[in-house]
Amino acid sequence: MTLQDRTMQRLGYLMSGLVVVFMVFDGTMKLLPLDVVIKATAALGYPPSPTFIRELGIISLICTGLYVVPRTAVLGAILLTAYMGGAVASHLRLEDPLFTHILFGVYLGLLLWGGLYLRDERIRALLPVRSHN
Repeated sequence: MTLQDRTMQRLGYLMSGLVVVFMVFDGTMKLLPLDVVIKATAALGYPPSPTFIRELGIISLICTGLYVVPRTAVLGAILLTAYMGGAVASHLRLEDPLFTHILFGVYLGLLLWGGLYLRDERIRALLPVRSHN
């Protein structure tokens, strides 16, 4: 493995790690479910039910767990992308601020796919980046 390959792989694990840390934090807060989470969920127009919020936490943690395991990382990335899409749609519907709220799920999605792209040569082969020469 070349130095460039190792550097790309390390950067990919760092990017993926940021997403995983955020998702574990978010999922854990939903499992508890804290008062602030119940209020934030209600503000998005969803039921302020602890059961509903725990189910969201379980779903997000399962998707994150799939993303962490190399064998199921692509499935996890697809499911997390769908989960983030729901968050984007929820904030868009409420006309929340674009760059801080609506696009936050897009930022996470770019990090998770970028991390997977950099750490997995099979994804790079599937989605090659070519220069215009």
